[in-house]
Amino acid sequence: MAYWLMKSEPDVYGIDHLAAEPDGVEHWDGIRNYQVRNLFRDQFQPGDLAFFYHSNTKVPGIVGVMEVVSGAYPDHTAFDPDEKYYDPKSDPDNPRWLMVDVRYVRHLDRLISLAELKADPALADMRLVQRGNRLSVMPVTEAQWQHILEMEKQDDPSNR
Repeated sequence: MAYWLMKSEPDVYGIDHLAAEPDGVEHWDGIRNYQVRNLFRDQFQPGDLAFFYHSNTKVPGIVGVMEVVSGAYPDHTAFDPDEKYYDPKSDPDNPRWLMVDVRYVRHLDRLISLAELKADPALADMRLVQRGNRLSVMPVTEAQWQHILEMEKQDDPSNR
């Protein structure tokens, strides 16, 4: 099993949207970055777990957990001119962009903010907190995953 962090803007598609989907399952579409496309294609597997991260919001951070429930397959939004993520250069016979399906597992007991993640020395190597990392999907090590789940049980240091 692998671990991931996947970012989305909560006003566009947040964890509450995923939780409200039938069976809590939805496709993760709109990826238009080759590195992320390659992660989907080469590394994502059903059964992998991912943190749901709310980005571009007042307090960005990890808000929940989801499970990858499909392998990568063509992102149909790339072929539809009426879709936000339409790509006229993507060909259904040789698709450029991929997506995976994810299933809602749970909300975290509390938001773990980006500031809290950055302040934790145990997470200094996490790609999310490294300067210049703008990817919307990134790997998380098992040690980082477990550490973040332990952080969930602790009080938010900004409330002290």
